[in-house]
Amino acid sequence: MSVIIEACNLRKDFRRQIPGEARYGTLRDGLANGVKNLFTKGRLPKREQEFFSALKDISFEVNQGDIIGLIGRNGAGKSTLLKILSQISLPTSGEVTMHGRVGSLLEVGTGFHPELSGRENVFMNGAILGMSREEIQKKFDDIIEFSGVGDFIDTPVKHYSSGMKARLAFSVAAHLDPEILIIDEVLAVGDYEFQKKCLGAIKDVAKTGRTILFVSHNMNIIRQLCNRGIYLRDGTIYKDSYDIDAVVAEYMSIESDARTYWDADEDSYDAKDFIFKPKKLYLSIDSQIIKRPIAGDEDVEVNINFEMMEVEKALSVGYALFDSMGALLYWTYTTDASGERVQIVKGKNTLSSKLPVNFLNDGDYRLVMIAGVQNDRPIYKLDTSPIGITISIQGHRDRSNFWTNRRHSIVAPVINWHANEEN
Repeated sequence: MSVIIEACNLRKDFRRQIPGEARYGTLRDGLANGVKNLFTKGRLPKREQEFFSALKDISFEVNQGDIIGLIGRNGAGKSTLLKILSQISLPTSGEVTMHGRVGSLLEVGTGFHPELSGRENVFMNGAILGMSREEIQKKFDDIIEFSGVGDFIDTPVKHYSSGMKARLAFSVAAHLDPEILIIDEVLAVGDYEFQKKCLGAIKDVAKTGRTILFVSHNMNIIRQLCNRGIYLRDGTIYKDSYDIDAVVAEYMSIESDARTYWDADEDSYDAKDFIFKPKKLYLSIDSQIIKRPIAGDEDVEVNINFEMMEVEKALSVGYALFDSMGALLYWTYTTDASGERVQIVKGKNTLSSKLPVNFLNDGDYRLVMIAGVQNDRPIYKLDTSPIGITISIQGHRDRSNFWTNRRHSIVAPVINWHANEEN
């Protein structure tokens, strides 16, 4: 199997902004410093520049046909590495050799010109990837059909929604036949049906023997799609293996947030909506907050505390539950049950729901808050929400006199059986 990517001692340094320092020097600052230098008989000593390394002398090779899941927490260096591989950014030191044409999709609408139409952007992106006009024209109908934006293909891209941009950008990258396809977390954008189409397209591309580098925080997708994992941690390669399950397990065990209580006052986060302000996420039993492992048969409530700046009747709030490997077990919203919608008022709100009893297996689970305005916009999506806690289930199976070990399954519901009398 031939090597298609060679990275040798890659390092990328960035200058950190010094507190209180202007980001750009002004003409006034330059004149003032020049005058000062005249009186000090030479150049004033410069403040020591502060640098940090996003990548720290990493080396690896990628074989043709590898489907690599590049994983790591935010700030680990994943996007920096992909930008270097895509030749968008140059390394501070080290070198990369790419044996093939590269197609990159690093963020929604990368390389799109907002004033140009969707049609014009398809041809421009194809040209950037090194395709001739004839090649692009041959694939054009397939690109538009896959993207689902045919009705707006002659509309300027600046009028597209983020989902439309994602669909068109992914469709261009997937159909223009690069030998190396680089994808950075684009499946977090777009509706569920399009995400399924994207995954199917990536799998189809993989079957042709092309090489894919894929970044996602959804470990379930990483496990489904990739045959190799590279786990980046603090700018270095912490683990690199063709045993993708082992890489994911290592990442989840090290990086998973073991907190059983989330408080906005203790954890900075980017507010996603101007009217919905999450405050707390926690578990309770009999209205008492708990921060310990729980048994599967305990009566536990999930509580979400938030503040509304104004009333939004169509707001739905809930949570998603993942196992330790990142597989989604279920998600639930306040709109699950029939009847009247749960009332949310202006000001402070606390919503509560019961965890399923005698359902979860022994182990650790990740519970994240989700929210959105129904039929309008998502606010916190299940695959990107930064607000979450860890639930640890212990001692569940010892409730049975006959089965005391952990079952080899994701969930382990306690189900009652009875024997029917034969007539």
